[in-house]
Amino acid sequence: MAKSGVFVIVSALLLLVVAVCGVVAADEEKEHVLTLDHSNLTDTVSKHNFIVLEFYAPWCGHCKNLAPEYEKAAAELSSHDPPIVLAKYDANDEANRELAAQYDVQGFPTIKILRDGGKKVQDYNGPREASGIVAYLKKQVGPASAEIKSKEDAANLIDEKNIFVVGIFPDPSGEKFENYSTLAEKLRAEIDFAHTVDAKFLPRGGPVNKPTLRLLKPFDELFVDFEDFQVDAMEKFIAEASIPVVTTFDNDPTNHPYVSKFFSGTTAKVMLFVNFSTELDAFKSKYHDVAVLYKGDGMSFLLGDLEAGEGAFEFFGLKPEQAPVVIIMDTDDQKYVKDHVEPDSIAAWLRDYKDGKLKPHVKSQPIPETNDEPVKVVVRDTLQDMVFNSGKNVMLEFYAPWCGHCKNLAPILDEVAVSFESDPDVLIAKLDATANDIPQGEFDVQGFPTMYFRSASGNLSQYDGERTKEAIIEFIEKNRDKLVQSDSAKADSAKDEL
Repeated sequence: MAKSGVFVIVSALLLLVVAVCGVVAADEEKEHVLTLDHSNLTDTVSKHNFIVLEFYAPWCGHCKNLAPEYEKAAAELSSHDPPIVLAKYDANDEANRELAAQYDVQGFPTIKILRDGGKKVQDYNGPREASGIVAYLKKQVGPASAEIKSKEDAANLIDEKNIFVVGIFPDPSGEKFENYSTLAEKLRAEIDFAHTVDAKFLPRGGPVNKPTLRLLKPFDELFVDFEDFQVDAMEKFIAEASIPVVTTFDNDPTNHPYVSKFFSGTTAKVMLFVNFSTELDAFKSKYHDVAVLYKGDGMSFLLGDLEAGEGAFEFFGLKPEQAPVVIIMDTDDQKYVKDHVEPDSIAAWLRDYKDGKLKPHVKSQPIPETNDEPVKVVVRDTLQDMVFNSGKNVMLEFYAPWCGHCKNLAPILDEVAVSFESDPDVLIAKLDATANDIPQGEFDVQGFPTMYFRSASGNLSQYDGERTKEAIIEFIEKNRDKLVQSDSAKADSAKDEL
């Protein structure tokens, strides 16, 4: 072959290599996460049967950590059949906030799965790293309930370490199957579902000859059957059956999902905290027996290690040296505590609770020995005397020591208090809401700081004005009661005039 011919071929190959490399480089640089804003969000979502949307803020550290994982997942899912689209939306941008509010964005990052052109919205509750995101979304984009046709199917689908729900339908049609399908679609983000025509394919449980909902679990009796196919009834059954008779609260991450379910449940919560390394054997069996006795009686049970329960002790105003300790938090947020409890005394103490014989436990800081600062310190044990029975006009701040807004407000409240120091009818006070229980039904404290004003005659109102000295003083003057002088005070005043 002539040299010129070789040169032409080599040149062509080099051009082809450069072109291919250019395509690869361009593909690597391509952003697979779709960027949306207020101008195109609604229109884009309406065109997709399934789209994943992350609401983020540029300054958010968690969002920055998620970004490369989210992009890797988007790249892999772009080749899924059909492609799964991942998008992002800057909810911090002023122009974008109104639309973000419609999706109930409470923090960053918030990820939503939107189906049917945005008609169905569900929270994304999956992992935050690329491989986990991919696996989770592949499940979500498929049928809400997979079909099990063999033992091999069951082995591939059912994770023995997690909750799994199977609908057994000798004839997969009719109202019961439709209700089951509705439930699976509703709960698919939280629970894995499958259905089968024959229970013999399943790893646990015997044969059935009528529609049956079977919940498989890695604890207690390992499976439980249910036959009421009303959607609400099935949902309640799954919620209750998914919690162990006794939830274990320790540092083992496999227990954490059950702990979350325990605390998000709607029943009264019974919590026993002991030192797992020295006391677990003495308590475990007896506590389990008590839990079995009361299961289904509106009570859920948790057995916690002292080390893992440090935050719970702080919340209830308890100290580790009070352990072993059993705590009840009822559905009205009333708390009952028995410290230094013995294994054999738990059952009797619970009977007293059920019979209404126990006195609620109220968390309070110690009463201050001195209270001579301009802003007076109120604790739970002095709230009645200093606020409700004081006969004064009281501005009370509920605060948290770690709250930045509270720290900014503190010097302003000091100035307000100083301005009223010579007025015996006005009291400016503060209460640490993290260290003192707040009376139910009196105050609605959802965040910090929260300020309430109680007039001398008992009128209670929440202060939501500007946090300035002038605005707070103006509010107090407008809403206070001018107290009537006593007869002795009038007499003293008359003598002074004479």
